[in-house]
Amino acid sequence: MVACKDAKEIALRRCGAFNDQAAAITDPLFRMHPFFDPRDRVQARYEMLRRHQAEGLSVSAAAAAFGVSRQTFYQAREALAVAGLSGLVPRRPGPKDGHKLSTEVVAFVRELKGANPRLTTPACVLAVQDRFGITVHRRSLERALTRLKPPADLD
Repeated sequence: MVACKDAKEIALRRCGAFNDQAAAITDPLFRMHPFFDPRDRVQARYEMLRRHQAEGLSVSAAAAAFGVSRQTFYQAREALAVAGLSGLVPRRPGPKDGHKLSTEVVAFVRELKGANPRLTTPACVLAVQDRFGITVHRRSLERALTRLKPPADLD
C-alpha cells in the first residue's frame, strides 16, 4: 500500500475523489500552478469542462489534456448539468440497492417467517431460489428485511 503524502490526499482518498490517474493530466495549469491539484478528481473534471465550455477547447483536446476518454468527458458534462458540482464527486460503482430483492421477494420472505418464526435465513434463501429462480446472498436478504419495513396497518 502506498503511503499518503499529506492531509489533502488522505481526505481525497476518504471521499473517493483521489485521482489515481493524476500523472496522465498534461494540462499546463495543473503542471505549473500549485492551486490546480491533479490529485483532486473533482477539480480536474470541473476544469476540463470549464476549459471546453469557456475557452472553446475541443472535447477531444480537453479529454486528452486531462487524461480521460471522451466518454468520461461526456459523463462528467452530464453529471455537472444534472447535479451541479456534487455530480462530479465519484459514486460507488455498481447497483445501489438490492436489485434482486424486490418488494415482492421481501414480502414473500416476511410471509414465510410470519408463518414459521423459527425459519432460518439460509432456508429463506432456498425458498426464494425455488419460488423466484434467483440466488440471493444471506446477508443481502437480512439487510433487506431490516431496511424494507412492512407498511403499517391502517385500522
